[in-house]
Amino acid sequence: MRQALLFLLCLPGLAMAGGAWQASGPGPGLQNRGMQAFSPALSAPEAVQGAMTQISWRYTLTGPAPSGLIVHLCAQSRCVVLEGASGSTRGLTNVNAAENLHFVYGVQGKGKLPRALRVLSNEVMVNYQ
Repeated sequence: MRQALLFLLCLPGLAMAGGAWQASGPGPGLQNRGMQAFSPALSAPEAVQGAMTQISWRYTLTGPAPSGLIVHLCAQSRCVVLEGASGSTRGLTNVNAAENLHFVYGVQGKGKLPRALRVLSNEVMVNYQ
């Protein structure tokens, strides 16, 4: 009886259980304004179940970010604009935690960039519940 009661008390905690996954990879190169470049897919290293709650990100460029750089983090169903080279967002809350994520890079305007820009790395840490 005592063990059954203890088990029932633990159920709410199990219902709230979640996890996290991390992925990283190289990024694309950009040479022209007005175009978008997509990173390779970042995905959970193993099967996960649940919905995303918070994502931390970081990307590293070969040099300073050009004026007009806009970076999105996208799942299949929606995207969120990233503020800076690192941070966290709840903008993809309730998206399936098993979905692949992509960084999408673009520089506003037209014409060639003064120097080619390369994304050295993309990293995400996805918390889910």
